[in-house]
Amino acid sequence: MATMQNRLASVGHLLNESLGVRTTETRPRLSPVPDARDMGRRPLRGFGRVDIHQVIPDPKQPRTEFDEEAIVSLAANIKAKGQLHPIHVRWSEEAERWVIISGERRWRAARHAGLTTVDCFFHEQPLSNGQVLELQLIENLMREDLRPMEEARAFQSLMDLNNWNGKQIAEALQIPASKVSRSLALLDLPAEFQQQVDTGRIAARTAYELSRLVNDDDRQELAEQSAEGNLTPAEAAAAVRKKPTRRAAKTQTVRQTFFADNACQVVVTAPRESTYHHLETALLEALEEVRLRIENGIRL
Repeated sequence: MATMQNRLASVGHLLNESLGVRTTETRPRLSPVPDARDMGRRPLRGFGRVDIHQVIPDPKQPRTEFDEEAIVSLAANIKAKGQLHPIHVRWSEEAERWVIISGERRWRAARHAGLTTVDCFFHEQPLSNGQVLELQLIENLMREDLRPMEEARAFQSLMDLNNWNGKQIAEALQIPASKVSRSLALLDLPAEFQQQVDTGRIAARTAYELSRLVNDDDRQELAEQSAEGNLTPAEAAAAVRKKPTRRAAKTQTVRQTFFADNACQVVVTAPRESTYHHLETALLEALEEVRLRIENGIRL
């Protein structure tokens, strides 16, 4: 009996296998824990590499001049270490090419270095002219690459494209409003002075002070002193304070106060050219807002 049991035990696994019984685990094992360097890392769809001849500059880009020596220096760096930062591009159906949004200097240097492809961040969604210019301005302002007059013209273009004022530009670009107003003031200067600002003969800060002067002779005198290196921006500001300057015109407004029986007062201010119909429209809109706040349970 014992002998029979021993024989069955020795061949039992063969019998089970013939009947389709599996004693080993058939489910796939879980993959091992990923490497620490891959934890939290995700690929981005928009990044890639493209033939460098498929990329072209934007003819409307605010920066119009590039330092050739800086291009050569960057090209040497790219040859030694490769392209460290991608450029931003958008597709143009008209040109059938990728148009540079930001990074034209890197693209020029890559071409100079002999690269056949360039790393890019591809903006797949269509962008308006205003959005493109805004991105270009942000890039250049962060790198401080724009010359003063280029910056002023770019601000003006952005105002025209988006129907913005100086305050809206400052909010969109996250820069002080005073920077925008000082920059735009350069556009009020005669063309010859703007050229001197472009070439660096007159500092932008000095040029802003000159834009405040009423008398052309005073402006010319101080501009010549600045171009000759005999007038610092601080000295120009002091000299301008002693001469007639343009002052921002104060907007004339009307102010109307309406009294209610419950002791509340409603005060409305409006431009001088407004009518009571304008005030009525404003009060009705304010009434709608008050009712909306009541419906939402907003407390004073």
